[in-house]
Amino acid sequence: MKKFFLGVCLFLSASLALAQMPEKTRQEVAQAIQQGNYEQAVRLLRPWAWRGDARAQHSLGVMYRDGLGVAQDYAQAREWLEKAAAQGNAKAQTNLGLMYGDGRGVAQDYAKAREWWEKAAVQGNADAQFNLGAMYDAGRGVARDLLKAREWYEQAAALGDVDARFNLGLMYRDGLGVAQDYAQAREWLEKAAAQGNAKAQYCLGAMYYDGHGGIARNYVKALEWWEKAADQGNARAQFNIGVIYRDGQGVAQDDGKAREWFEKAAAQTENAEVVRKARQALERMRGKR
Repeated sequence: MKKFFLGVCLFLSASLALAQMPEKTRQEVAQAIQQGNYEQAVRLLRPWAWRGDARAQHSLGVMYRDGLGVAQDYAQAREWLEKAAAQGNAKAQTNLGLMYGDGRGVAQDYAKAREWWEKAAVQGNADAQFNLGAMYDAGRGVARDLLKAREWYEQAAALGDVDARFNLGLMYRDGLGVAQDYAQAREWLEKAAAQGNAKAQYCLGAMYYDGHGGIARNYVKALEWWEKAADQGNARAQFNIGVIYRDGQGVAQDDGKAREWFEKAAAQTENAEVVRKARQALERMRGKR
């Protein structure tokens, strides 16, 4: 599930709260958060939350949920998020959905998570739309429905949600809930990759390396995309770059660079299969000396 991260952007849009926090105070809150002075941010937020400012209520709820400037307190978090959500604050509704979806401070309840996300989603909250898509995609708390998953992903993707764009790329690539369409797959993966999504960058590299979906095999483009993913720590991309240099595919053969990339892949901790392959590649290279 996606998580909403507290940031300066929380304080920059208009609100229909019962009482409006003055812009000067809003800027002071933003500055305090930017500087990591969460205690000061809480002191500034609390009186306006009590007066009914929905954004202040939402932000205070996030502070309690994450233990920023206050002791972590899920009961207080839920109370303040519910106050903001009742005023129609979409971010609060999304975060309440996350609490119920993850079972953080409340009994896990997918029905309530979906209810809150649907309220936020119809207001155009991309995080909520993505979470609904993921729910239907995985069949988590609902019957699996790839058509509904795609519909929610498309709404989130239209608002620029990078994870929704990546997932749509996979759906079109693999023909999940849609007719297989490599052109659409590449389009969505390129959008996600341009936003820095390492998995999308890796997948594009694989499409060029293998020559899938009408794409001419192109080792140079594969290398370009894999380098972008590898720079973000993607172990598969690191391993594959090692293979490209070891075998001289689209580049001059270079055992030194191959060894460097295999070592990076072997140093990873999250992908045991890739680590094993990288170590085996390094052992074979040592045996050739």
